[in-house]
Amino acid sequence: MGIVIMKFGGAALADVESIRRAADLVRAAVEESRAARHPAGSEKPELNSVLAVVSAMDGVSESLTTAARAAEGADLSVARRVCAALRQRHIEAARSLAPDASAGAEAEIESIIAALDARLQGVRLVAELSDRSMDEIVAAGDRLGSILLALALGAPSLDARTILRTDSRFGRARPDAVATSRLATERLLPLLGPGRVAVTQGAIGSDSLGSATTLGPSGADYSSSLFGAALHASEVRVWTDAEGILTGDPRIVPDAGTVEVLGYEEASELVAFGARILHPATIRPALEAGIPVTVRCFSAPAGRFTTIRPGGQSGKAVVALAMRRQVAIVSVRQEAMMDQAGFLARFFAAFGRLGVSVDLVSTSEICVSVSLDMSAPLERVEDELAELGTVDIATDRAVIAVVGDILVEAPVILRKTFEALGDLDIDMLSMGANDINLSIALREEVAELALKRLHEAFFGHPAEVPHKGGGA
Repeated sequence: MGIVIMKFGGAALADVESIRRAADLVRAAVEESRAARHPAGSEKPELNSVLAVVSAMDGVSESLTTAARAAEGADLSVARRVCAALRQRHIEAARSLAPDASAGAEAEIESIIAALDARLQGVRLVAELSDRSMDEIVAAGDRLGSILLALALGAPSLDARTILRTDSRFGRARPDAVATSRLATERLLPLLGPGRVAVTQGAIGSDSLGSATTLGPSGADYSSSLFGAALHASEVRVWTDAEGILTGDPRIVPDAGTVEVLGYEEASELVAFGARILHPATIRPALEAGIPVTVRCFSAPAGRFTTIRPGGQSGKAVVALAMRRQVAIVSVRQEAMMDQAGFLARFFAAFGRLGVSVDLVSTSEICVSVSLDMSAPLERVEDELAELGTVDIATDRAVIAVVGDILVEAPVILRKTFEALGDLDIDMLSMGANDINLSIALREEVAELALKRLHEAFFGHPAEVPHKGGGA
Protein backbone atom coordinates (compact mmCIF):
# COMPACT_ATOMS: atom_id res chain seq x y z
CA MET A 1 0.00 0.00 0.00
CA GLY A 2 1.21 3.47 -0.82
CA ILE A 3 -0.08 7.00 -0.69
CA VAL A 4 -0.50 8.69 -4.07
CA ILE A 5 -0.83 12.46 -4.31
CA MET A 6 -2.94 13.55 -7.29
CA LYS A 7 -2.99 17.22 -8.26
CA PHE A 8 -5.83 18.51 -10.44
CA GLY A 9 -5.83 22.02 -11.90
CA GLY A 10 -8.80 24.13 -12.91
CA ALA A 11 -9.21 22.41 -16.28
CA ALA A 12 -9.85 19.14 -14.47
CA LEU A 13 -12.76 20.86 -12.72
CA ALA A 14 -14.10 22.67 -15.75
CA ASP A 15 -17.55 21.11 -15.49
CA VAL A 16 -19.45 18.20 -14.01
CA GLU A 17 -18.13 15.71 -16.55
CA SER A 18 -14.55 16.76 -15.86
CA ILE A 19 -15.07 16.39 -12.13
CA ARG A 20 -16.49 12.90 -12.66
CA ARG A 21 -13.46 12.03 -14.79
CA ALA A 22 -11.13 13.27 -12.05
CA ALA A 23 -13.02 11.15 -9.52
CA ASP A 24 -12.66 8.11 -11.79
CA LEU A 25 -8.90 8.69 -11.98
CA VAL A 26 -8.71 8.80 -8.20
CA ARG A 27 -10.65 5.55 -7.89
CA ALA A 28 -8.45 3.91 -10.50
CA ALA A 29 -5.34 4.94 -8.55
CA VAL A 30 -6.78 3.33 -5.42
CA GLU A 31 -7.35 0.07 -7.31
CA GLU A 32 -3.98 -0.02 -9.09
CA SER A 33 -2.29 -2.30 -6.60
CA ARG A 34 -5.27 -4.55 -5.86
CA ALA A 35 -3.65 -7.42 -7.72
CA ALA A 36 -0.29 -6.93 -6.01
CA ARG A 37 1.02 -9.85 -3.99
CA HIS A 38 2.78 -9.71 -0.69
CA PRO A 39 6.37 -10.96 -0.58
CA ALA A 40 5.16 -14.16 1.06
CA GLY A 41 2.96 -14.81 -1.98
CA SER A 42 -0.45 -14.33 -0.40
CA GLU A 43 -3.35 -13.15 -2.56
CA LYS A 44 -4.48 -10.49 -0.09
CA PRO A 45 -5.08 -7.29 -2.10
CA GLU A 46 -3.16 -4.14 -1.38
CA LEU A 47 -4.91 -0.85 -1.99
CA ASN A 48 -3.40 2.57 -2.43
CA SER A 49 -4.74 5.60 -0.62
CA VAL A 50 -5.06 8.90 -2.47
CA LEU A 51 -4.88 12.53 -1.47
CA ALA A 52 -6.46 14.66 -4.20
CA VAL A 53 -5.15 18.23 -4.27
CA VAL A 54 -7.43 20.52 -6.28
CA SER A 55 -7.69 24.07 -7.52
CA ALA A 56 -10.75 26.21 -8.22
CA MET A 57 -13.07 25.34 -11.09
CA ASP A 58 -11.92 26.65 -14.45
CA GLY A 59 -12.27 30.45 -14.61
CA VAL A 60 -13.26 30.89 -10.97
CA SER A 61 -10.01 32.48 -9.78
CA GLU A 62 -10.23 35.05 -12.57
CA SER A 63 -13.85 35.83 -11.62
CA LEU A 64 -12.87 36.32 -8.00
CA THR A 65 -10.06 38.68 -8.97
CA THR A 66 -12.50 40.68 -11.09
CA ALA A 67 -14.95 40.89 -8.18
CA ALA A 68 -12.21 42.03 -5.80
CA ARG A 69 -10.99 44.76 -8.14
CA ALA A 70 -14.54 45.95 -8.71
CA ALA A 71 -15.22 46.12 -4.97
CA GLU A 72 -12.06 48.14 -4.47
CA GLY A 73 -13.35 50.55 -7.10
CA ALA A 74 -16.69 50.93 -5.29
CA ASP A 75 -18.59 48.81 -7.83
CA LEU A 76 -20.26 46.29 -5.55
CA SER A 77 -22.76 45.27 -8.24
CA VAL A 78 -20.06 43.36 -10.14
CA ALA A 79 -18.93 41.63 -6.94
CA ARG A 80 -22.50 40.59 -6.16
CA ARG A 81 -23.05 39.25 -9.68
CA VAL A 82 -19.88 37.17 -9.37
CA CYS A 83 -21.00 35.76 -6.02
CA ALA A 84 -24.43 34.90 -7.39
CA ALA A 85 -22.94 33.22 -10.46
CA LEU A 86 -20.47 31.21 -8.37
CA ARG A 87 -23.21 30.12 -5.99
CA GLN A 88 -25.41 28.94 -8.86
CA ARG A 89 -22.58 27.19 -10.71
CA HIS A 90 -21.35 25.24 -7.71
CA ILE A 91 -24.77 24.31 -6.33
CA GLU A 92 -25.94 23.10 -9.74
CA ALA A 93 -22.74 21.04 -10.05
CA ALA A 94 -23.24 19.58 -6.57
CA ARG A 95 -26.81 18.54 -7.40
CA SER A 96 -25.68 16.94 -10.66
CA LEU A 97 -22.85 15.06 -8.99
CA ALA A 98 -24.91 13.65 -6.11
CA PRO A 99 -28.66 14.41 -6.41
CA ASP A 100 -29.49 12.56 -3.20
CA ALA A 101 -26.49 13.58 -1.10
CA SER A 102 -25.74 17.19 -1.92
CA ALA A 103 -27.40 18.91 1.05
CA GLY A 104 -24.22 19.04 3.12
CA ALA A 105 -22.16 20.28 0.19
CA GLU A 106 -24.76 22.93 -0.62
CA ALA A 107 -24.63 24.20 2.96
CA GLU A 108 -20.83 24.50 2.73
CA ILE A 109 -21.10 26.34 -0.58
CA GLU A 110 -23.65 28.77 0.87
CA SER A 111 -21.39 29.43 3.86
CA ILE A 112 -18.34 30.15 1.68
CA ILE A 113 -20.32 32.44 -0.64
CA ALA A 114 -21.76 34.35 2.32
CA ALA A 115 -18.28 34.87 3.79
CA LEU A 116 -17.00 35.90 0.36
CA ASP A 117 -19.78 38.44 -0.04
CA ALA A 118 -18.99 39.90 3.38
CA ARG A 119 -15.30 40.13 2.55
CA LEU A 120 -16.05 41.95 -0.72
CA GLN A 121 -18.33 44.38 1.11
CA GLY A 122 -15.47 45.06 3.52
CA VAL A 123 -13.16 45.86 0.60
CA ARG A 124 -15.81 48.23 -0.72
CA LEU A 125 -16.16 50.01 2.64
CA VAL A 126 -12.45 50.68 3.12
CA ALA A 127 -11.85 51.22 -0.63
CA GLU A 128 -8.66 49.19 -0.37
CA LEU A 129 -7.77 45.71 -1.56
CA SER A 130 -4.88 44.49 0.58
CA ASP A 131 -2.84 41.43 -0.34
CA ARG A 132 -4.28 39.76 2.73
CA SER A 133 -7.86 40.37 1.60
CA MET A 134 -7.05 39.19 -1.92
CA ASP A 135 -5.70 35.90 -0.56
CA GLU A 136 -8.87 35.39 1.50
CA ILE A 137 -10.99 36.04 -1.60
CA VAL A 138 -9.01 33.82 -3.95
CA ALA A 139 -8.88 31.00 -1.38
CA ALA A 140 -12.67 30.72 -1.63
CA GLY A 141 -12.35 29.35 -5.17
CA ASP A 142 -10.13 26.43 -4.19
CA ARG A 143 -12.37 25.62 -1.24
CA LEU A 144 -15.44 25.51 -3.47
CA GLY A 145 -13.66 23.26 -5.98
CA SER A 146 -12.59 20.77 -3.34
CA ILE A 147 -16.18 20.44 -2.08
CA LEU A 148 -17.30 19.23 -5.51
CA LEU A 149 -14.59 16.61 -6.01
CA ALA A 150 -15.07 15.35 -2.46
CA LEU A 151 -18.79 15.04 -3.16
CA ALA A 152 -18.14 13.07 -6.36
CA LEU A 153 -15.85 10.72 -4.44
CA GLY A 154 -17.90 10.49 -1.24
CA ALA A 155 -14.69 11.47 0.55
CA PRO A 156 -13.82 13.99 3.27
CA SER A 157 -12.55 17.43 2.26
CA LEU A 158 -9.99 19.04 4.56
CA ASP A 159 -9.33 22.75 4.66
CA ALA A 160 -5.70 23.22 3.55
CA ARG A 161 -5.53 26.33 5.73
CA THR A 162 -5.42 24.03 8.74
CA ILE A 163 -2.56 21.96 7.29
CA LEU A 164 -0.25 24.06 5.14
CA ARG A 165 1.55 26.56 7.36
CA THR A 166 3.25 29.53 5.72
CA ASP A 167 4.74 32.92 6.49
CA SER A 168 2.71 36.10 6.02
CA ARG A 169 3.90 37.11 2.56
CA PHE A 170 0.40 37.28 1.13
CA GLY A 171 0.21 36.43 -2.55
CA ARG A 172 3.57 34.61 -2.59
CA ALA A 173 3.72 32.93 0.81
CA ARG A 174 6.61 30.65 1.69
CA PRO A 175 5.70 27.34 3.32
CA ASP A 176 7.02 26.24 6.67
CA ALA A 177 7.92 22.68 5.70
CA VAL A 178 8.47 21.47 9.27
CA ALA A 179 5.13 22.76 10.59
CA THR A 180 3.32 21.56 7.46
CA SER A 181 4.80 18.08 7.82
CA ARG A 182 3.67 17.90 11.44
CA LEU A 183 0.14 19.09 10.66
CA ALA A 184 -0.19 16.79 7.64
CA THR A 185 0.87 13.82 9.77
CA GLU A 186 -1.64 14.75 12.47
CA ARG A 187 -4.62 15.63 10.30
CA LEU A 188 -4.23 13.95 6.91
CA LEU A 189 -2.50 10.66 7.64
CA PRO A 190 -5.31 9.26 9.84
CA LEU A 191 -7.70 9.67 6.90
CA LEU A 192 -5.50 7.82 4.44
CA GLY A 193 -5.65 4.18 5.41
CA PRO A 194 -5.52 1.52 2.66
CA GLY A 195 -8.13 2.18 0.00
CA ARG A 196 -9.18 5.52 1.44
CA VAL A 197 -9.35 8.93 -0.21
CA ALA A 198 -9.23 12.52 1.04
CA VAL A 199 -9.43 15.86 -0.75
CA THR A 200 -7.79 19.20 0.00
CA GLN A 201 -7.00 22.46 -1.76
CA GLY A 202 -3.90 23.22 -3.77
CA ALA A 203 -2.57 26.75 -3.59
CA ILE A 204 -3.71 27.94 -0.18
CA GLY A 205 -2.50 27.79 3.40
CA SER A 206 -2.47 30.03 6.45
CA ASP A 207 0.04 31.95 8.50
CA SER A 208 0.64 31.59 12.25
CA LEU A 209 -2.30 33.91 12.97
CA GLY A 210 -4.73 31.85 10.89
CA SER A 211 -5.01 34.29 7.98
CA ALA A 212 -5.41 32.67 4.56
CA THR A 213 -2.37 32.81 2.29
CA THR A 214 -1.68 31.77 -1.29
CA LEU A 215 1.56 30.38 -2.66
CA GLY A 216 1.57 32.24 -5.97
CA PRO A 217 2.12 30.71 -9.45
CA SER A 218 2.27 26.89 -9.49
CA GLY A 219 1.15 26.92 -5.86
CA ALA A 220 -0.91 23.75 -6.24
CA ASP A 221 2.13 21.87 -7.56
CA TYR A 222 4.09 23.13 -4.57
CA SER A 223 1.39 22.05 -2.09
CA SER A 224 1.20 18.61 -3.67
CA SER A 225 4.95 18.18 -3.36
CA LEU A 226 4.95 19.32 0.28
CA PHE A 227 2.11 16.98 1.16
CA GLY A 228 3.85 14.14 -0.66
CA ALA A 229 7.05 14.67 1.31
CA ALA A 230 5.16 14.97 4.61
CA LEU A 231 3.16 11.79 4.03
CA HIS A 232 6.05 9.76 2.54
CA ALA A 233 4.00 9.23 -0.59
CA SER A 234 4.99 6.70 -3.24
CA GLU A 235 4.28 9.15 -6.09
CA VAL A 236 3.04 12.66 -6.86
CA ARG A 237 0.93 12.85 -10.03
CA VAL A 238 0.39 16.19 -11.70
CA TRP A 239 -2.46 16.15 -14.23
CA THR A 240 -2.04 18.62 -17.12
CA ASP A 241 -3.23 19.11 -20.71
CA ALA A 242 -0.30 17.28 -22.35
CA GLU A 243 1.09 13.77 -22.37
CA GLY A 244 3.97 14.65 -20.13
CA ILE A 245 6.90 16.92 -20.92
CA LEU A 246 7.72 17.15 -24.60
CA THR A 247 11.03 17.06 -26.46
CA GLY A 248 10.35 20.52 -27.93
CA ASP A 249 7.75 23.25 -28.13
CA PRO A 250 4.85 21.63 -30.05
CA ARG A 251 3.87 25.03 -31.47
CA ILE A 252 7.15 24.97 -33.39
CA VAL A 253 7.86 21.24 -33.57
CA PRO A 254 4.46 19.56 -34.12
CA ASP A 255 5.95 16.06 -33.93
CA ALA A 256 7.57 16.59 -30.53
CA GLY A 257 7.44 13.40 -28.48
CA THR A 258 7.09 12.67 -24.78
CA VAL A 259 10.14 12.59 -22.54
CA GLU A 260 9.86 9.38 -20.54
CA VAL A 261 12.31 10.16 -17.74
CA LEU A 262 13.74 13.51 -16.68
CA GLY A 263 16.17 14.43 -13.92
CA TYR A 264 15.57 17.34 -11.58
CA GLU A 265 18.50 19.37 -12.90
CA GLU A 266 17.40 18.78 -16.48
CA ALA A 267 13.89 19.96 -15.65
CA SER A 268 15.39 23.08 -14.05
CA GLU A 269 17.41 23.85 -17.18
CA LEU A 270 14.39 23.40 -19.45
CA VAL A 271 12.30 25.79 -17.37
CA ALA A 272 15.10 28.34 -17.24
CA PHE A 273 15.17 28.37 -21.02
CA GLY A 274 11.46 28.74 -21.59
CA ALA A 275 9.94 25.26 -21.56
CA ARG A 276 6.28 25.19 -20.55
CA ILE A 277 6.49 22.65 -17.76
CA LEU A 278 5.85 22.75 -14.05
CA HIS A 279 8.51 24.72 -12.21
CA PRO A 280 11.11 22.42 -10.62
CA ALA A 281 11.26 24.50 -7.44
CA THR A 282 7.65 23.59 -6.72
CA ILE A 283 8.30 19.84 -6.84
CA ARG A 284 11.65 19.91 -5.07
CA PRO A 285 10.27 18.84 -1.64
CA ALA A 286 8.99 15.58 -3.11
CA LEU A 287 12.13 14.85 -5.10
CA GLU A 288 14.37 15.61 -2.12
CA ALA A 289 12.31 13.07 -0.18
CA GLY A 290 13.00 10.49 -2.89
CA ILE A 291 9.48 10.63 -4.33
CA PRO A 292 9.07 10.61 -8.14
CA VAL A 293 6.77 13.16 -9.76
CA THR A 294 4.86 12.16 -12.88
CA VAL A 295 3.31 14.60 -15.36
CA ARG A 296 0.21 13.07 -16.99
CA CYS A 297 -2.50 14.07 -19.44
CA PHE A 298 -5.97 14.51 -17.96
CA SER A 299 -7.72 13.91 -21.27
CA ALA A 300 -5.59 10.83 -22.10
CA PRO A 301 -4.85 9.15 -18.75
CA ALA A 302 -3.74 5.93 -20.42
CA GLY A 303 -1.33 7.79 -22.67
CA ARG A 304 2.34 8.54 -22.31
CA PHE A 305 3.67 10.48 -19.35
CA THR A 306 6.91 11.86 -17.96
CA THR A 307 8.54 10.80 -14.73
CA ILE A 308 10.74 13.39 -13.02
CA ARG A 309 12.87 11.32 -10.75
CA PRO A 310 15.06 12.20 -7.80
CA GLY A 311 18.62 12.89 -8.90
CA GLY A 312 20.13 15.26 -11.40
CA GLN A 313 19.99 13.54 -14.77
CA SER A 314 18.08 11.11 -16.95
CA GLY A 315 21.19 9.44 -18.37
CA LYS A 316 20.22 10.35 -21.95
CA ALA A 317 22.65 12.43 -23.99
CA VAL A 318 19.84 14.73 -25.19
CA VAL A 319 16.49 14.63 -23.45
CA ALA A 320 14.73 17.78 -24.75
CA LEU A 321 15.16 21.21 -26.34
CA ALA A 322 13.90 24.57 -25.10
CA MET A 323 14.05 28.10 -26.47
CA ARG A 324 13.96 31.55 -24.91
CA ARG A 325 13.27 34.63 -27.01
CA GLN A 326 13.94 38.35 -26.51
CA VAL A 327 17.58 37.98 -25.55
CA ALA A 328 20.43 40.49 -25.90
CA ILE A 329 24.12 39.65 -26.26
CA VAL A 330 26.49 42.12 -24.56
CA SER A 331 30.18 41.91 -25.49
CA VAL A 332 33.20 43.87 -24.28
CA ARG A 333 36.39 43.73 -26.31
CA GLN A 334 39.66 44.75 -24.68
CA GLU A 335 42.98 43.79 -26.29
CA ALA A 336 44.76 43.67 -22.92
CA MET A 337 41.92 42.00 -21.05
CA MET A 338 43.83 38.98 -19.82
CA ASP A 339 46.70 41.13 -18.53
CA GLN A 340 44.40 43.16 -16.27
CA ALA A 341 43.95 41.63 -12.85
CA GLY A 342 40.32 41.82 -11.76
CA PHE A 343 38.94 42.61 -15.23
CA LEU A 344 36.15 40.04 -15.02
CA ALA A 345 35.33 41.11 -11.47
CA ARG A 346 34.82 44.68 -12.66
CA PHE A 347 32.85 43.43 -15.66
CA PHE A 348 30.34 41.48 -13.57
CA ALA A 349 30.23 44.14 -10.86
CA ALA A 350 28.70 46.49 -13.43
CA PHE A 351 25.72 44.17 -13.83
CA GLY A 352 25.46 43.81 -10.07
CA ARG A 353 25.22 47.57 -9.61
CA LEU A 354 22.30 47.65 -12.05
CA GLY A 355 20.58 44.60 -10.58
CA VAL A 356 20.79 42.79 -13.93
CA SER A 357 21.07 39.00 -14.09
CA VAL A 358 23.22 37.44 -16.80
CA ASP A 359 22.68 33.99 -18.27
CA LEU A 360 25.27 32.62 -20.68
CA VAL A 361 28.92 33.60 -20.38
CA SER A 362 31.62 33.21 -23.03
CA THR A 363 35.22 34.46 -22.83
CA SER A 364 38.28 34.59 -25.06
CA GLU A 365 41.70 36.23 -24.76
CA ILE A 366 40.33 39.65 -25.72
CA CYS A 367 36.52 39.47 -25.41
CA VAL A 368 33.87 38.52 -22.90
CA SER A 369 30.21 38.10 -23.84
CA VAL A 370 27.07 37.48 -21.83
CA SER A 371 23.40 37.03 -22.62
CA LEU A 372 20.59 38.74 -20.74
CA ASP A 373 16.93 39.54 -21.11
CA MET A 374 16.10 42.43 -23.45
CA SER A 375 14.00 44.00 -20.70
CA ALA A 376 17.27 44.94 -18.97
CA PRO A 377 18.33 48.63 -19.12
CA LEU A 378 20.68 48.13 -22.07
CA GLU A 379 21.73 51.77 -22.42
CA ARG A 380 22.77 51.91 -18.77
CA VAL A 381 24.59 48.60 -19.18
CA GLU A 382 26.54 50.06 -22.09
CA ASP A 383 27.44 53.16 -20.08
CA GLU A 384 28.62 51.09 -17.11
CA LEU A 385 30.85 48.90 -19.31
CA ALA A 386 32.27 51.63 -21.54
CA GLU A 387 35.34 52.19 -19.36
CA LEU A 388 36.33 48.52 -19.70
CA GLY A 389 36.61 48.44 -23.49
CA THR A 390 34.62 48.50 -26.70
CA VAL A 391 31.03 47.55 -25.98
CA ASP A 392 28.78 45.85 -28.52
CA ILE A 393 25.13 44.97 -27.85
CA ALA A 394 23.26 42.65 -30.22
CA THR A 395 19.50 42.61 -29.66
CA ASP A 396 16.61 40.44 -30.92
CA ARG A 397 18.40 37.20 -30.19
CA ALA A 398 17.12 33.85 -28.94
CA VAL A 399 18.80 31.08 -26.97
CA ILE A 400 18.18 27.41 -27.69
CA ALA A 401 19.12 24.97 -24.95
CA VAL A 402 20.06 21.37 -25.75
CA VAL A 403 19.49 19.58 -22.45
CA GLY A 404 20.66 16.15 -21.37
CA ASP A 405 23.71 14.29 -20.11
CA ILE A 406 25.84 16.08 -22.69
CA LEU A 407 29.16 14.57 -21.60
CA VAL A 408 27.93 11.08 -22.49
CA GLU A 409 28.30 11.89 -26.18
CA ALA A 410 29.79 15.39 -26.29
CA PRO A 411 31.67 15.01 -29.64
CA VAL A 412 28.59 13.54 -31.34
CA ILE A 413 26.29 16.22 -29.94
CA LEU A 414 28.57 19.04 -31.06
CA ARG A 415 28.92 17.55 -34.52
CA LYS A 416 25.14 17.15 -34.90
CA THR A 417 24.59 20.68 -33.62
CA PHE A 418 26.91 22.28 -36.15
CA GLU A 419 25.63 20.10 -38.99
CA ALA A 420 22.01 20.97 -38.15
CA LEU A 421 22.61 24.69 -37.94
CA GLY A 422 24.64 24.68 -41.14
CA ASP A 423 24.55 28.14 -42.69
CA LEU A 424 22.92 29.84 -39.68
CA ASP A 425 25.18 32.30 -37.86
CA ILE A 426 25.77 31.62 -34.17
CA ASP A 427 26.46 34.47 -31.75
CA MET A 428 27.40 32.37 -28.74
CA LEU A 429 27.90 28.72 -27.86
CA SER A 430 28.12 27.86 -24.17
CA MET A 431 28.33 24.64 -22.18
CA GLY A 432 26.67 24.82 -18.77
CA ALA A 433 28.84 24.30 -15.69
CA ASN A 434 26.76 21.22 -14.79
CA ASP A 435 27.44 19.67 -18.24
CA ILE A 436 23.75 19.13 -18.98
CA ASN A 437 23.08 22.20 -21.09
CA LEU A 438 24.54 23.24 -24.43
CA SER A 439 23.21 26.72 -25.22
CA ILE A 440 23.21 28.37 -28.62
CA ALA A 441 22.48 32.08 -29.10
CA LEU A 442 21.47 33.32 -32.54
CA ARG A 443 19.20 35.80 -34.29
CA GLU A 444 15.58 35.45 -33.22
CA GLU A 445 14.36 35.57 -36.81
CA VAL A 446 16.05 32.21 -37.53
CA ALA A 447 15.51 30.64 -34.10
CA GLU A 448 12.43 28.61 -35.00
CA LEU A 449 14.18 27.18 -38.05
CA ALA A 450 17.17 26.33 -35.88
CA LEU A 451 14.96 24.61 -33.31
CA LYS A 452 13.28 22.51 -36.00
CA ARG A 453 16.63 21.47 -37.44
CA LEU A 454 18.03 20.56 -34.04
CA HIS A 455 14.94 18.59 -33.12
CA GLU A 456 15.21 16.65 -36.37
CA ALA A 457 18.90 16.01 -35.73
CA PHE A 458 18.41 14.68 -32.21
CA PHE A 459 14.93 13.16 -32.30
CA GLY A 460 14.01 12.65 -35.95
CA HIS A 461 10.29 12.53 -36.67
CA PRO A 462 8.83 10.46 -33.80
CA ALA A 463 5.45 9.98 -35.45
CA GLU A 464 4.99 6.89 -33.30
CA VAL A 465 5.10 9.09 -30.18
CA PRO A 466 1.95 11.22 -30.48
CA HIS A 467 0.99 13.72 -27.80
CA LYS A 468 -2.05 15.57 -26.67
CA GLY A 469 -2.39 19.23 -25.75
CA GLY A 470 0.00 22.11 -25.99
CA GLY A 471 2.43 21.72 -23.10
CA ALA A 472 2.55 21.19 -19.41
